Amino acid sequence: MEVIRPGTKIPFTSYRKIAVIISTIVNLAVLMMLFTKGPNLGVDFAGGTMVHVKFQQKVSIPDIRQALDKINLGGSTIQDFGEAGANEFLIRLDKTSVELGALGAQIKKALAGQFGGDKFEVRRIESVGPKIGEDLRWRGTLSVIAATIMMGVYIWIRFGAAFGARFGLHFGLGAVIALIHDVLVTVGALLLADYEFDLTVIAALLTIVGFSVNDTVVICDRIRENLRKIKRETLESIINTSLNETLSRTILTTSTALMVLFALYLLGGAVIRPFAFSLLVGFVSGVYSTIFIASPVILLWDKGTRKR
Repeated sequence: MEVIRPGTKIPFTSYRKIAVIISTIVNLAVLMMLFTKGPNLGVDFAGGTMVHVKFQQKVSIPDIRQALDKINLGGSTIQDFGEAGANEFLIRLDKTSVELGALGAQIKKALAGQFGGDKFEVRRIESVGPKIGEDLRWRGTLSVIAATIMMGVYIWIRFGAAFGARFGLHFGLGAVIALIHDVLVTVGALLLADYEFDLTVIAALLTIVGFSVNDTVVICDRIRENLRKIKRETLESIINTSLNETLSRTILTTSTALMVLFALYLLGGAVIRPFAFSLLVGFVSGVYSTIFIASPVILLWDKGTRKR
């Protein structure tokens, strides 16, 4: 199936300077937000205890806080969860030495005294110690960095075998730069949407790395094939030809994935929504970075090598 007519000649590399400027501004803005605002860490990474409660009737956060103050659980944060009007709340406790079963019983008793025993449901209770949270945060960050680097090394070796280590390195660097861009764009979107960073978000980032590098490998394979077939054209012309030839495949693959993710985001519930949101942003960014960043980087490094 072809959604792009054969013979289409869109000059993608002609827009590489504009793409680099836009991407640089976006990535710097994300880094500034990370160092100033910082991510909204979930219980997995920040440590503490999280209680998810759903009420059958409309209640307010001050009413919930008034009920919990009676059992002296210490500092707590209460926030709406899910869609507007869902009457679902997350109760976060910084520290608690109470066993989870006893803690759940205390919260149920306090809320029952305030609202009635049959007017709410404690859906889940999660607790992570501060040291474990710090360890998970470090390991999660390290896993994303390691996956990005290893993808670049894989592409370097794969294409270095055909064109030599230098040219294979260009492919690998292009892939790594594109993957870093995708991760930063996704992180920035999560910061703007004020979603929590937890283990599901790390899983989404790793999925984005894999999906994005898959597109990059397909396009780089086509570039490799065309370099062998087309001898009289410039590298820039061959890259543009390869991008146009794989454009239909890229659009179809990404659009089918996005349709599933839209359904997951709209119907999957509040718990899975940050994961689906991350993938939506990351997959779209992956298409952009593969076309306007990864492939032009190959051209940029090749020109730089020739000048020297």
